[in-house]
Amino acid sequence: MNVVILAAGYATRLYPLTLTQPKPLLPVAGKPMINYVLDNLETIEGLDHAYVVTNEKFTGHFERWADQYHSSHPKLAITVVNDHSTDDSNKLGAIGDLHYVLEQEKLDDDLIVVAGDNLFSRDLREFGQYCRAVNSPVLAVYDVRDLELVKRYSAVNVDGHSRITRFEEKPQQPASTLIGIALYFYPKVCLPLIRQYVRDGNNPDQPGRLIQWFYQRVPVHAWTVPGLWFDIGSKETLEEANQIFARR
Repeated sequence: MNVVILAAGYATRLYPLTLTQPKPLLPVAGKPMINYVLDNLETIEGLDHAYVVTNEKFTGHFERWADQYHSSHPKLAITVVNDHSTDDSNKLGAIGDLHYVLEQEKLDDDLIVVAGDNLFSRDLREFGQYCRAVNSPVLAVYDVRDLELVKRYSAVNVDGHSRITRFEEKPQQPASTLIGIALYFYPKVCLPLIRQYVRDGNNPDQPGRLIQWFYQRVPVHAWTVPGLWFDIGSKETLEEANQIFARR
C-alpha cells in the first residue's frame, strides 16, 4: 500500500511563516507537522512507500526532511515528487497533484491520500483495517458538533452502513455535523476512475471534489476519526495545535 501526501500548496494565509518554509514542515510542539502525519500512518499494516508531492519552491526542503525522517524510520521508503509549479498561478491543484503522482510514479496499488497539514492525536491503524475490510473508497470524517462550523468544510451524510449518501462542499444549510477531511483511501481497482476524473476536465483543486464525484458512481464509505483532528489553516489553529500537542 502507498500513501500520497499532498504538500504542494503555498499557504499564503500563513505568510510570513510560509514564505521560506512549506506549511507541513512548520513545527508543532517542536516537531514538523508532516512527522505527525507519517508517524500515525506508519502504524497501518502493509504501508511501505510514501510519496510527498510538492512544488518547485519547496522540493529541496522536503528532500532534506525526507533524508532525516528516513534515517529514523528506515522501513518506510519516501519519494519526494516535484510537480514543477512555482506559485498559485500555475499550481496543479490537489487532485491534479494526485494524478501527477499516479502517472509520474506509475502507481498501481491500494492508495491512501492525505493532506500534509492534517494533525491527528491518535494513530490511524484502525483506518487501515477498515479500508481493507470494506475494500472500497473511504473518506475520513470528523464530528465538529457545530452546524455553523460545518459551513467552512464539507458536510457528509451517511446511511446505516456508513455509506456516503450526500456530500456537499461548504453547505449553506448543513443537516449534519459530520465533515469530510483530507484523508482518503482508494483501492487499486479505483485508480482508473481518478484518471478518468482528470481526463474528463473536472476541477483539479480541492480533494473533496473527487469524493463528491466518486460517491455518485461507486459506494464510498465513511470512517470516523477518533481523538482530536486539526486542519492547520491559520496562525490561530497553528497556535492552538502547538499548545495542545505540547501538553500531550
